[in-house]
Amino acid sequence: MASFSDALVKELLSGRYVASLATENADKSIHIVAVWYCLEGGKIYVATSAHSHKVRNLRANPKISLMIDSRDPLASRGVSITGKAQLLTGVPSREWNAKIHKKYLSEAALADSSVGPVFAAWDDTTIEIMPTSVIAWDMREADQQAFGGSFKKNPAYLLPLER
Repeated sequence: MASFSDALVKELLSGRYVASLATENADKSIHIVAVWYCLEGGKIYVATSAHSHKVRNLRANPKISLMIDSRDPLASRGVSITGKAQLLTGVPSREWNAKIHKKYLSEAALADSSVGPVFAAWDDTTIEIMPTSVIAWDMREADQQAFGGSFKKNPAYLLPLER
């Protein structure tokens, strides 16, 4: 089990990665979507629309999971977080969503009337995640421990990922 104080967890949560967010559908299947996020004060915030499938799911069941993976074949590392979600609206949501948009969009994009205001209107809700479990992994360590550094010595062993 990891914690927010671990260097790897800090790196991934403060970085500009795309996370995968999972909620539970009414039929108990899992709904997974890619999201932008930010961390502050031990909680994770995700910008979204009140009309999204994930918000409908969270209104029925606040259980949530978030996974961030560096997507780097030679240095794959990640963190998986489970917890409870709370939905924020109004002024708090607009403030959080502005922080998230600023993390992922350039100043030029935010100032562009066809981008910045559209994101601000589109994302009218914030998911606040209160973590209950944090698990991290680093394939560089696994390579050393289980494979004797084979992947580091032979980078061509891992095929490139599609982009």
